[in-house]
Amino acid sequence: MIGLVLLDRAGRGMPWREGGDAPDGRPEPRGHSKGKKEKAAGDKGVSTARAGLVFGVSALATLIAGVVIERSGEEFFARQGLSGVLFGATVLAAATSLPEVSTGLTSTKLGDYQLAVSDIFGGNAFLPVLFLLATLISGKPVLPAAHDTDIYLTALGIILTVVYMAGLVFRPRRQYARMGVDSIAAVVIYLVGIAGLATLAT
Repeated sequence: MIGLVLLDRAGRGMPWREGGDAPDGRPEPRGHSKGKKEKAAGDKGVSTARAGLVFGVSALATLIAGVVIERSGEEFFARQGLSGVLFGATVLAAATSLPEVSTGLTSTKLGDYQLAVSDIFGGNAFLPVLFLLATLISGKPVLPAAHDTDIYLTALGIILTVVYMAGLVFRPRRQYARMGVDSIAAVVIYLVGIAGLATLAT
């Protein structure tokens, strides 16, 4: 909650910088995509209540699909001789990230790059809060039950986040295959990390 308060304050401006936008961070002024989407929805006659209903139904469908994918996928990969942790770190992670991919692609098409970045980093910032929910549901702390593979994945996630944090600070301009140096480093680290996870899991 304190983080959300600080985030709202940072959105209004930082004391060490005029405004809060990074250089070349967006082709159009802040909030332009919201205005475009509201205008498009108004032109189509979509009300706020209908939009909320669609959002709620979609969220429920995502929740149900997530449970189905986890149960069926883990059973399938277990029959193939793969461990659950490998399935979770690859297939399940890719499947559950599809909503973020959709949001990222849509926001990029609208020219609102900050929405794409905030969607990814915001999700990473919120997900650890689910440990509290898991603890409340199970009635006992879940972190002490973490396996060595869980700790390994935590470290891998931290390293990947640090790579992009460095990219945000230094903003490398050079690209290879239309990817920045930070993105290439993240892909390489992820592949090496998954290979190491496979070794650790077996």
